[in-house]
Amino acid sequence: MSKRYPPEVREKAVRLVLERLDEFESPYAAAKAIGPLVDVYHELLRLWVKRALAEGSQSGGKGGPGLSAGERDELRRLRKEVRDLKQANEILKLASAFFARELDPRHR
Repeated sequence: MSKRYPPEVREKAVRLVLERLDEFESPYAAAKAIGPLVDVYHELLRLWVKRALAEGSQSGGKGGPGLSAGERDELRRLRKEVRDLKQANEILKLASAFFARELDPRHR
């Protein structure tokens, strides 16, 4: 028996996939990774995403967030840069805590 999803669940799931699409090889891979997180079968989520992407291209590229191809590329690049910088910050925090502990005279 098929499961009916409320429109809010569908919109949220599709939005999550579209926002993180740049992190995956394909919409299928994104749907397969995010589907279980939102309790939606991945193939159904892929179809929803495919439909959302098609509707976006039919409306002159104004689907989803309404960005042009150049803006989407820049946004993708900036999101990746932010992820990389956050990861670098975490590494630096761990390293500074380690060295602070090593230099602490009470540590010896």
